[in-house]
Amino acid sequence: MKNIVRSIALIICCMIVMTSCTPAKQGGQTQGKNEDKIRIGMSFDSFIIERWQRDRDVFVSTAKEYGAEVNVQNASGDVEEQKKQIEYLIAKEMDVIVIICADSEELKDSVEKAKDAGIRVIAYDRLIKDSPVDLYISFDNAMVGTMMGEAFVNENLAGGKVLMLGGPLSDNNVEVLEAAFIEVMEKNNIRILDTVHAEGWRAEVAAEYVYNNPRLIESADAIMCGNDNLASQVVHALAENRLAGNKAVVGQDADLEACQRIVEGTQIMTVYKPVDKLARRAAEYAVMMAKGEEIPLEEAIIIENGRYEIPYVALEPVSVTKENINEVIINSGFHLKEDVYLNVPEQMP
Repeated sequence: MKNIVRSIALIICCMIVMTSCTPAKQGGQTQGKNEDKIRIGMSFDSFIIERWQRDRDVFVSTAKEYGAEVNVQNASGDVEEQKKQIEYLIAKEMDVIVIICADSEELKDSVEKAKDAGIRVIAYDRLIKDSPVDLYISFDNAMVGTMMGEAFVNENLAGGKVLMLGGPLSDNNVEVLEAAFIEVMEKNNIRILDTVHAEGWRAEVAAEYVYNNPRLIESADAIMCGNDNLASQVVHALAENRLAGNKAVVGQDADLEACQRIVEGTQIMTVYKPVDKLARRAAEYAVMMAKGEEIPLEEAIIIENGRYEIPYVALEPVSVTKENINEVIINSGFHLKEDVYLNVPEQMP
């Protein structure tokens, strides 16, 4: 009997030891795995612009393919909130932080803090001025502005009048785009009647301008909109005044509604920026940086962002009109044919 009791006691002791040891071992393995996993922080200005959700999804899925996890933050257009989010990502010891800045001028100190913590930083789509970012990756924004201007010239608007309803000047891309657009206008003797900038890319600013300035709208031949979201509200306001289709409107980003307007005839052009390619390339570069690797020098040029010389990767945009929308937008899978031609199914090829 005593032997049986001793045997049971021995078995219980062994079970207790095994139970106490097993979690510790498993915990150690999990911790080691987490430490090896690449961690990328991604801070978005906001998701008010349609394309940002696509950028996020492609970036995150691509990073996961490479074994990285992504912590996505949304500042909702508030630069102070974005600063806090970057500090949070620094505290979480990210390997790389990717920033879609709310203000090109206000985040240099945040970038400095990340760099001091040994974290690599990528400025995504928008330049962060006076900051030591490791990479700036975007589209050629000067080319975007040129394409917008050329779209008006191709509509025989040389010698005409246009309005500029752009995004906020806190976005460095706006200044670059508008400078290129204005150059085309000047070369073709197209007069710019007025220029407005929508803070925070708020589309209602563009709509209010159309409602509040009927004489200028009437006298203008065309309206340059900083993006398709602004163009959406502009065309809606024009429609209420029975002017939709009578004023040449351009935008950028190839939003679905913009593509629908192009086949309907109320917007003449948008600029397609292959964001899938941009997001994939940025995710690949982020993983390379996290591993201590450098991006191939032949893929970047060196530019100045104020205080620093930084590598810049610029992808080419594509001008989209009614003539090439099927080839560029539909055949690429960016939007479905039935969605683009939703309101004019009789025109569907």
